[in-house]
This record gives sequence, structure tokens and C-alpha cells, in this order.
Amino acid sequence: MTKRTRRPSDNGLSRRQLLKAAGSTAALLAAAKLNFPAGAFAQEAGPEVKGAKLGFIALSDAGPLFVAKDKGLFAKYGMPDTDVQKQASWGTTRDNLVLGSEGNGIDGAHILTPMPYLISAGKVTQNNQPTPMYILARLNLDSQCISVANEYADLKLGVDASPFKAALEKKKASGKAVKAAMTFPGGTHDLWIRYWLAAGGIDPDKDIETIVVPPPQMVANMKVGTMDCFCVGEPWNLQLIHQKIGYTAVTTGELWNKHPEKSFGMRAAFVDKYPKAAKALLMAVMEAQQWSDKAENKAELAAIMGKRQWMNCPVEDVLDRTAGKFDYGIPGKVVENSPHIMKYWRDFASYPFQSHDLWFLTEDIRWGKYEANFDTKALVAKVNREDLWRDAAKTLGVAASEIPASTSRGKETFFDGKVFDPENPAAYLKSLAIKRVEV
Repeated sequence: MTKRTRRPSDNGLSRRQLLKAAGSTAALLAAAKLNFPAGAFAQEAGPEVKGAKLGFIALSDAGPLFVAKDKGLFAKYGMPDTDVQKQASWGTTRDNLVLGSEGNGIDGAHILTPMPYLISAGKVTQNNQPTPMYILARLNLDSQCISVANEYADLKLGVDASPFKAALEKKKASGKAVKAAMTFPGGTHDLWIRYWLAAGGIDPDKDIETIVVPPPQMVANMKVGTMDCFCVGEPWNLQLIHQKIGYTAVTTGELWNKHPEKSFGMRAAFVDKYPKAAKALLMAVMEAQQWSDKAENKAELAAIMGKRQWMNCPVEDVLDRTAGKFDYGIPGKVVENSPHIMKYWRDFASYPFQSHDLWFLTEDIRWGKYEANFDTKALVAKVNREDLWRDAAKTLGVAASEIPASTSRGKETFFDGKVFDPENPAAYLKSLAIKRVEV
């Protein structure tokens, strides 16, 4: 017989207490309604299916998926059979999304924002076969990091990567390889480390070799000298410092304040076939984002994320940065209450701005993932489903002040003074000194 797991209800009463207190059918219905904001699923037909398979990589920006599962939010919105599955790498995530759950893969995932676009366009799939994807929500802003090996401790690198160039050239001249690790070609970590290097006059295609390493393997690879620097999310940057292997040069929010990072992506086929189920999943994730962003929940959030089935790491490797304390691993460089703390809900963190997606596509043109004349805006129109986010927000009762008035966040300014205008991406590309494409 299958053991049934008891979930606490959101109003603080256990199931047993609810049943004991319910002296009538009316009382039971009233209690049930507390579990559905505005009676969301009490007033309309529930999801077409009871669950979905969602993938994640062991990173703190997958926290909302962990919370939604651990705290019964998927079940709350009628998706109790939702399975949140750890993926070995972003490449594995891609392959399983192409398969779909019907092919023993997954229906959606915590995912690098550019990946649903690359998969939808067939740029990273076998035989270049497109698998249409949708972005339903952004999962977070900020708080990735670029870390550097202790070999370069004397440089005390920060946002300016230019001192790194001479050190890399000296190492190459001695006959040694120099490598920068990221997590997926064309993904967010790839683009952050490329931007940082290029802004410092280092060509990421000529002056250093970029390699792919799954996030959980970053620290071990740095320890054995596989790479000179890497870009990844937490807890791996702080774990690197705790193991005295390297230090944080820069948090990515210092490169672009309040930048978009991961997304909640789903196969278009699943969303189109099961729109109510997709909305239920989205609502669960959005509520988890709201919970995760509250200061009073940060310690519990860190404990949840460190669990074996999620990130499988010591809580101390994730707690400080989850709470906003950034020890860079450089003597005297500790920032309390960093403005670049990971944001799950505040500052419209959950909203999938189309202008943000357009920047990622523009940068992937810069580095040769798409052709120079690729119709980026047409692809954004297909993949970005901010309309579904707005519908879910309305059902959840999200305050009007927390729903953006526009699908664009407007012009974005980077640490080196470059400006991205979503109305004129070509001008941004022309302003960049190091790039692969001719504009």
C-alpha cells in the first residue's frame, strides 16, 4: 500500500485538525477554499492532468521549484503528481526536453533563459530539429558570479578584467593552456563571462579557451587546475571560497544590475495540450517565488536548497549569499546586504520581459549562435508567453503595482557604459569592440 504523505495546509491547520473541526459539508468546503486564492480551482474545472515532470540543475535559482514541491504548492493548485527531477547538466536538460515526458524525458524545467530559444530554433538540438518551447516566467534576477583560481589571488580581480589579460598571456607563453568554464554554449553563464572578458580586452574565442562544465562539477575541476576562471550560480562560488581554491571576482549584478537569469520553461506541446495544468504549475512557481523572496524565509530557504534531493550541499555554502552577505574571498572585501542578492519576486523578477529575452538573442548573435540577420523579435513573439504570466497573476490576485505596465524594461546600461536599446539592437552590437559577427 502506498504511504500517503500528510501536507500541512496553508492556514496552519493539519488535515486531521481540519477534519475534526469540520462538522458539516459547508465547513469542509470553506476550509478547502482557503487553499485556493480567490477560489481559483473551486470555481472552474481543474487541470487536465495531475502532474508534470520538471527538470532542474543544482543551483540556488531553482529554489522556487524546490519550495513549490516541498511545501505542497503544486498539489495546492491541483498538480500533486508533479515530479521535480535533478538533471546532470544543461545538455541533459535539453535532451530530456526534446524527448518530453512521453518519451521518458521532461515537460519543463528550471532553465538558462537563452535555452528555450536555442531549442525552439533548432540551434542546439540533434540534426537541428526544433522543439518549440515557451517561457512562462523568469525565476530570478542577479547573483551569478565569476570566480577565479587562487593562482591569480595577487590580482584581486573585480569588474575590470583587463589585469587578467597579461597574466593569461604569460601563462600561455609558458606553454600552459588557459581556460574559462561556463555551463552551456550560448547560455547565461557563457554570456556573462564572455561579456566580462571582452570588456577587459580579452577575446573569449582567441585569448582563452571556453569549456563546458556542469555547475556541480565546477569546484572539483578548479581544484585540479582544469580552468582559470568560471561563471556559475550558487552555491558553487561560495563553496570554492570555503575550500580555499579561489575567489569571487565579480557578481553578475555588478555587470548589469537587476539582470535576468533563469526561466521557468515548458515544452509548447504540453502547454498547448494542457493549458490549465500549465497555469496551475505557473501559479505554484509564482507563489513559491513570493515566499522565497521574504527575508524571514531566507534561513529556511537555504535549508531546503541544501537538501540531498536538491543541491546536496552544506547549508553554510548557500546561506550567506541567500541572505545577501557576499564574502568575495579577498581580504577586506565582504559586502553586507548586497543589492545584488538573488531576487525571486521583487523588482518584477518573475516577469518575463520580452526586452530581456531580446538582449540574450542579440548577445548570441554577437557570438555566432544565430545569423546576423536572424529575426529575433519573431522568435521572442513565439517563445515568450508573458500573456500566460499575466493571466496567472490575475488569478493569484497579484497587486497591480507588482505587474509591469510594459513587456519591455526599456534601455539597459552595463557596467562599462554600453547601452542596450531593445528598439535598436543593431546599434548595441555595433558598439561592441569584440564580437564574431560583422554588423
